Amino acid sequence: MLELAILGFLFDTPLHGYELRKRIAALTGHVKPVAESTLYPAIKRLEKAGLLARTTEPGSVAAPRHVLTLTEGGRRELRRRLAEPDPRDISDENRWFTVLAFLRHLEDAGAQSAVLRRRLAFLEEPASFFYDGDRPLRAEELDDPFRRGLLTIARATSRAELTWLRETIASLDG
Repeated sequence: MLELAILGFLFDTPLHGYELRKRIAALTGHVKPVAESTLYPAIKRLEKAGLLARTTEPGSVAAPRHVLTLTEGGRRELRRRLAEPDPRDISDENRWFTVLAFLRHLEDAGAQSAVLRRRLAFLEEPASFFYDGDRPLRAEELDDPFRRGLLTIARATSRAELTWLRETIASLDG
């Protein structure tokens, strides 16, 4: 998820590390804060793989700044990751939001639609956070008001996403 966010934000514009970290935190920070100890090793891995380049610019007030730019290989890699997301990128809501944030960079509408169809199929499977044996429990079946609230909120969110997915897929499919 972190590497996808790095590639996605750098696809938009070159950034220095601090600005990149702020943008990633704005996208995912409430769920998974981005520490320098994880961001900079990920940047180095991507740079070593030839997916991004680093240039040095003079700092306006302090030390020189390292500006990160996506290479053509990085653009191809971002599009590959968007076209072929890991199953966890489809099923995990926070990872899904990262995919969704950059899916516009996958220029083929059919490929975008295929990714959305995978998410749609995942959401259409009966599921719950709570089960009676193998049977998913619905909010109305729970006495616990907090668990009932969790399922009620999840159902409303899921319905909204299902509606959006169906409309967007129809639009992409023409």
